[in-house]
Amino acid sequence: MKRLLLLRHATTEHTGKRLTGWTPGVHLGSKGVREASALAERLAPVEIQAIYSSPLERCQETAAAVAERQGLEVSIVEDLGEVRFGDWTGKELGELAKTDLWRTVQFHPSGARFPGGESILEMQTRAVLACERLRADHPGETVAVCSHADVIKAVVAHYLGMHLDLFQRLVVTKRHGARLRAGAPPPAPQRLRRDPRPGPAPGAHRAGPARRADRDQGAGRCPRMTSIP
Repeated sequence: MKRLLLLRHATTEHTGKRLTGWTPGVHLGSKGVREASALAERLAPVEIQAIYSSPLERCQETAAAVAERQGLEVSIVEDLGEVRFGDWTGKELGELAKTDLWRTVQFHPSGARFPGGESILEMQTRAVLACERLRADHPGETVAVCSHADVIKAVVAHYLGMHLDLFQRLVVTKRHGARLRAGAPPPAPQRLRRDPRPGPAPGAHRAGPARRADRDQGAGRCPRMTSIP
């Protein structure tokens, strides 16, 4: 593989309010449809040979906008799906933020397991292995993957050599993604920039329970995903 483009799905009506996880039937809202169209336009100059997506509708719909512009079909990869949040699925983020587990997710995510679901480490492992399979299947090609914020952060952290407990320093928004040089090992992110202020990038939406607390506790600079291409 020449390049791996990691794209976050566009906005749904529940984004930032409720943890939808693997809930079926969650589609892009009107704003999300516009975001997906803008993403397809922005990627139009990039020659993409294959597009893959999480099984969830919001990712498929975002990927479909890009695929249509590129004249491609979207292939589904189960292991690129959202964290399996188990009993947390469908609950409001404000309520989940009051739990002890929420703090673990923020500051010790490698030790966090969702009740009735999977751990963040398990999510990272399956997602990285999926990307490695795609690397092997597409020598010399550019491949786009549409997934979820925490999944993308976990994959980028792996290729940065960053411990999972630090992946909350990464921020990915609906308007941003990551590009990895994925040829000769090791793969390396090419489109990260550092924000001089600690914590998440200003104004970035911190989606899902795996978002940083507002205070970074001196974590230092935050690599910020920049737009592609």
